[in-house]
Amino acid sequence: MGRGRLPARRGFGCCVLVLLLLLGGSGSPGTRLPPRAPWAEEQEPVPEGGPWGRVRYEAVKKHLGAVGALSKQYWQYLACKVWQEGCEEEEKQRKREGEASPIPSWGFPLIGRDYLEILSAWYCSFGRCCETGDCRIINNITGLEADLSGQLHGQHLAKEVVVRAVQGFLQSPRPQKALVLSFHGWSGTGKNFVARMVASHLYRDGLKSDCVRVFVSLLHFPHHNYVDSYKAQLQRQISETLQRCRQALLIFDEAEKLHSSLLDAIRPFIVQQDSKGQQRPIFLFLSNLGGNTINEVALDFWRAGRAREEISLELLEQRLQLELQEPAENSYAHSHLLRENLIDFVVPFLPLEKQHVKLCARDAFLARGLPYTEETLDEVAQMMVFVPKEEKLFSAQGCKSVPQRINYFLP
Repeated sequence: MGRGRLPARRGFGCCVLVLLLLLGGSGSPGTRLPPRAPWAEEQEPVPEGGPWGRVRYEAVKKHLGAVGALSKQYWQYLACKVWQEGCEEEEKQRKREGEASPIPSWGFPLIGRDYLEILSAWYCSFGRCCETGDCRIINNITGLEADLSGQLHGQHLAKEVVVRAVQGFLQSPRPQKALVLSFHGWSGTGKNFVARMVASHLYRDGLKSDCVRVFVSLLHFPHHNYVDSYKAQLQRQISETLQRCRQALLIFDEAEKLHSSLLDAIRPFIVQQDSKGQQRPIFLFLSNLGGNTINEVALDFWRAGRAREEISLELLEQRLQLELQEPAENSYAHSHLLRENLIDFVVPFLPLEKQHVKLCARDAFLARGLPYTEETLDEVAQMMVFVPKEEKLFSAQGCKSVPQRINYFLP
């Protein structure tokens, strides 16, 4: 919800609160009709409306006075609960007065912290409020873990590292820096798939959320001659995204093709965190760099008769770090990302075997509501190119072209 509509929301909320205050007097406890004395019929006639008229007049007068005395503390509490604004001031006020001295009761039922909770819950029932304080952010870690387990095939390391890293970062009270994950592996092994899945489970609108920005090196920064212009543009766009969203997701595809100056331009947004821990940016770098190293390790395990699930993160991380530091191969080695250890996790994506390609084909058929058989899945897998030439073990394109391959099997 844009900030331009905030005054209207506040005005609406205030009107609702005043209306509830005025309505709270009728029939409420504490506005009982005074007992009639035995000699009452001998007294002067009561004003028009009878005793109830006098009581209601006094009640309305009392309530109007209460509305006029509506304290800043109540309004701050309501604004904090409904619009997530002024929470810091409300917290300071509560600390000054002490939790032992709660907001005093006002003597009629629709005022007090309990009833402000009811009012804010009613307002939020229209979808304008969220547990995260920002309706754009959903942080569904359970869903992320479940979908990675069911839809990401052959990547036991990526599943574990991504969930653990994201969950730990979001649960940290005051992270010292942004979370930085660097995905490495051959094309089609699932790097972009995982990035999309992270976006869809952290944000209501997924990649379309205004909390998410995706940069593709050859698309957004194609000419090294304009690197200074790109640098200013990149810093401005990141800054705008961080101002717009306290938990932003920045994705850099083909990261190995980024000029080192652009990588260094990102550095301030990674290391500079506000002291209150309000900002929680997440940076994902996707790269084909290191794919051959990862494949060699996977092939060695296969030749040794060992399961690929025995490959550890520590083993691959050490080899990947060495390759990333080779200046001739990439711009990572020239940037501060490696020199200052700003990358929290190097996430390896293993090459996919025939069994994984068949699972990708099954998912593609299911996604389109099409029937399939085991023979059909085998035929899809056989259409792919497998390497090395002797073993024909790994799909050269991973699962990248599988959704297009099933078009050959349409009725």
